[in-house]
Amino acid sequence: MGDPSFEASGFDHYANDYDAALAQGLSATGEGKDYFSQGRVLWLAQCLRQLEEKPQSVMDFGCGTGSAAPHFIDLIGARSILGLDNSAKSIDLASRLFGSEKASFLSEYQPNGDFDLVYCTGVFHHIPPEQRSRAVDYVYRSLRPKGLFAFWENNPWNPGTRYVMSRIPFDRDAITLSLPEAGRLLRSAGFEILRKDFLFIFPRVLKYFRIIEPLVSKLPLGGQYQILCRKL
Repeated sequence: MGDPSFEASGFDHYANDYDAALAQGLSATGEGKDYFSQGRVLWLAQCLRQLEEKPQSVMDFGCGTGSAAPHFIDLIGARSILGLDNSAKSIDLASRLFGSEKASFLSEYQPNGDFDLVYCTGVFHHIPPEQRSRAVDYVYRSLRPKGLFAFWENNPWNPGTRYVMSRIPFDRDAITLSLPEAGRLLRSAGFEILRKDFLFIFPRVLKYFRIIEPLVSKLPLGGQYQILCRKL
């Protein structure tokens, strides 16, 4: 991803079968990847409105096959999206499926303080722990002053999350990081943490209870968490 000092696990092997591999795990929740992909960006959009932030340029750090790109346009109103991933096959697929005048996809980018918002989901558990600080610094240098970083990760305190990950071939050996670990990582890079939220508590069979999720988003119950932070 433009910096040889850190690398997430290579996903070229899974690029063509990524959706099927992910569905194998997510089937335990009764939902597909689009439910989670849209849900994360929708939650982020609500957070941005509360902060009165309207980011126009977005980097999707570790974008995979690029399926989040339309959500940044539709839900956040971004004018330009760069999807970045070190899997050349994933980038090729993302470009064919989601490339447009607003969305482009690359495997190389040299940080230059260009972006209003960097979004990242489920990437850092694939980066070796000793390389994570360099990855966060890469994101920091990619943001403009006062730019925002939406850091999403799987919640290892949730037994359902651990079960889902055990069913996904590329997640079985991943090294998860808890919200406190992620918070320390982000603060050490110079980010100011604005809020922390947990999302995705109830599987589809209990979907009628999802209406209460915003009320309990501060409790460590959800399958994933978001740390929204700002570059100082």
